[in-house]
Amino acid sequence: MKSTRPPVRLLVSLPEQRLALVRAERIERVFPVSTAARGAGERIGSQCTPRGWHQVRARIGAGCPRNAIFRARRPTGEILTPERYAREPGRDWILTRILWLSGLEPGFNRMGPVDTFRRYIYIHGTPDAEPIGVPASHGCIRMRNADIEWLFDRVPVGCRVLIREAPLEAMLGERGP
Repeated sequence: MKSTRPPVRLLVSLPEQRLALVRAERIERVFPVSTAARGAGERIGSQCTPRGWHQVRARIGAGCPRNAIFRARRPTGEILTPERYAREPGRDWILTRILWLSGLEPGFNRMGPVDTFRRYIYIHGTPDAEPIGVPASHGCIRMRNADIEWLFDRVPVGCRVLIREAPLEAMLGERGP
């Protein structure tokens, strides 16, 4: 039986450092996030957050505990503790859940030197001690662990994601590929 739930999509506002879950053309919930410290950009190696239309290509970490540590998109079986966090300052922790993004705009964020998927750009959990609401990541979209757990359970593979240098409200009516 086909689901009657309206499709969802995600909007990410780079200037506001917020992510919105949109269902039936209404913003259902908004979360603070942290995007790239180096700003927006699509090139491989830039450590910037890629703009434009994307989709969730893979959902990784279902059933993992909060603060589960991932390396190369696989859970290590370890849980981040405050002691471990203090021993590895500056590490770009990927925790709890991963929504792996793939660009939908050839030549802009898909294929060649601008391919979001090959850049390993995710929406993922980060340590509670890391700043949220300010640009600080290495390109990914970081969220609080409780927030990524909530979001992960509501976002299917194929969910469209729009990342723009615009306010959330301005992106609400945009339609992509």
